[in-house]
Amino acid sequence: MYTLIRRFLFLLPAEFSHHFGLKGLKVLYWLGLTNLLAIHPKSRNVDAFGLHFKNPVGLAAGLDKNGDYIDALGSLGFGFIEVGTVTPLAQPGNTKPRLFRLSKDQALINRMGFNNKGVEHMIGRLKKRRFKGIVGVNIGKNFSTPLKQAHEDYLFCLRELYAYADYIVVNLSSPNTPGLRALQFGEGLNSLLSTLKSEQTVLSEQHDRYVPLLLKIAPDLNEKECQDIALSLLMHKIDGVIATNTTISRVELQDSSLANESGGLSGAPLASKSTDIVKILKQNLQNTIPIVGVGGVMNQASAQEKYDAGASLLQLYTGFIYHGPNLIGEVLKAGVKQG
Repeated sequence: MYTLIRRFLFLLPAEFSHHFGLKGLKVLYWLGLTNLLAIHPKSRNVDAFGLHFKNPVGLAAGLDKNGDYIDALGSLGFGFIEVGTVTPLAQPGNTKPRLFRLSKDQALINRMGFNNKGVEHMIGRLKKRRFKGIVGVNIGKNFSTPLKQAHEDYLFCLRELYAYADYIVVNLSSPNTPGLRALQFGEGLNSLLSTLKSEQTVLSEQHDRYVPLLLKIAPDLNEKECQDIALSLLMHKIDGVIATNTTISRVELQDSSLANESGGLSGAPLASKSTDIVKILKQNLQNTIPIVGVGGVMNQASAQEKYDAGASLLQLYTGFIYHGPNLIGEVLKAGVKQG
């Protein structure tokens, strides 16, 4: 059924079809008909960063930016849902068009720019969710906030969302907020992680619950940069790492007419770059910090590559757009090999 739906959706402009498809999914959920889209896979429990996942396949941040579709998406068989990126204040994001399909490459390019309805709206949605699986929240800084004050936005999001999230992800790796990726390096990264980790300790005592803190990194890192990030994660005892966000690379794309569009590239062309980052992290994290693999997971084989590289959990985004909910079951067939 999803194949027919996709044919229709792909006739529409990319961002319009994105919202149209999610609203349609929500209607099916209300009617109790989401089982028409996917066969629920057999669960395979996984424990990571102190949380229990009913299965290791989740939805990556970016698809449900505001938490408006948690229950509908959760009904498709995901083990966990990550919502966001959310910023302290609502913001419109970059000008349209800002989302492009590269169908020949099974890829997307987006330059959305953290468009979202803000933390207050997100809290309202999290309070009302019925999905019993794990829900993570991906946080970022507002476009208007100077880099020198970015830590204030991340602190605000952490404090406000702590009571409602199962885990929180610090997003420093989107290529669509100017200068953001600079926060992945050196003293800027260490200062931010130290500040957030200290606040996490305070909040865990206030709320009598421990909410894991994760970092999401870019695929466009060299080995030394990735090693340095791993050292920072270990030093500050960060609970997990998500590898990776979208790439600015445009190597060997078939859809050349869209290759020059600015923004982050996701989907099949990202697979090997993100897997390489997972491998480097695995080699440097001393088996102490779980890795969530995301980027180019399009089938069972690409999922297996992520597991073999060292991922404990996987996330879908572009593969889900192209292949639909049945991809969840296919990915779950991949054998988990964890060291």
